[in-house]
Amino acid sequence: MLFKKDMRTPSLRFLKTFQIAAKRGSFKAAADELCVTASAISHQIKVLEDELGLALFDRGPRSLALTEAGSHYLEHIDSVFSRLESVTEQLRVRFSRAVVRLQVPSFFASELLLPRLAGFSAGHGDIDIQIATDITPNEAHASDSDVSIVVGTGDWSDVQATRLFPQTYVPACSPELLRHSNIRSVSDLEQEPLIAHNHRPDLWDRWAAMLGIDALRPKQLIRFDTMSAVVHAAEQGVGVALVSAPLSAARFSSGSLTRLFDSELATGESYYLVTRPDDADRPAVRLLIGWLLQQFGAAA
Repeated sequence: MLFKKDMRTPSLRFLKTFQIAAKRGSFKAAADELCVTASAISHQIKVLEDELGLALFDRGPRSLALTEAGSHYLEHIDSVFSRLESVTEQLRVRFSRAVVRLQVPSFFASELLLPRLAGFSAGHGDIDIQIATDITPNEAHASDSDVSIVVGTGDWSDVQATRLFPQTYVPACSPELLRHSNIRSVSDLEQEPLIAHNHRPDLWDRWAAMLGIDALRPKQLIRFDTMSAVVHAAEQGVGVALVSAPLSAARFSSGSLTRLFDSELATGESYYLVTRPDDADRPAVRLLIGWLLQQFGAAA
């Protein structure tokens, strides 16, 4: 058995994923219950195992079984979650406060949600909000969230999904980089460093294909693992980035970023507000959903 120094307590989300996968005996079944992909479940379990320094499952070509350590862990995880649910319910009853759990991509949170959140808080001081921005790529709606803002095509089962606005990307850079560069046409981009998103590695090729040109061959390619880092790097003059057009609107208005061309890449995906029907019936959740639709819906 391996032990890690200074090991942090594992994420409750990953522990819940482990609990469900262990009881279901299948990553796919756990994925269906949690409304995520099987690869997302596998990734979360792998991260948990790495954090613990031991294997929780024996993986066969067509089988999945708990290890001895996994079986022992599941017994305690079950009791922990049962106790947590009991204490949470007692707390809500005692203090008569509603709690809504909101999952939202970090860049959406910083650019659109946070600048407006004070308005909701001021009008609904009796509702506590727990906001999660650490989202596994391609995760649609976590089991521990009441409401989610996610990017996708809207093709999800067992949830209610309301389209907010389309996701599009546009080339942008800092005004300083533009002043000192020779960017006049699309072909000039090959003389500059291009910034890419690790989870969207094909965006530049798709943007070029949309224009009917060959894939760009930049002098340097710099990758980041979050859209926030991509945008911040572009603002600092690191290179030219394809940034989310709707989420970067404030930066275009302030002048910290400059759009280079009008052509926007439509990915076929949109931002959606997602919730489960049972959660949507709760008064506090209904109020938050109404506010989110008012702020970010297509008509907003």
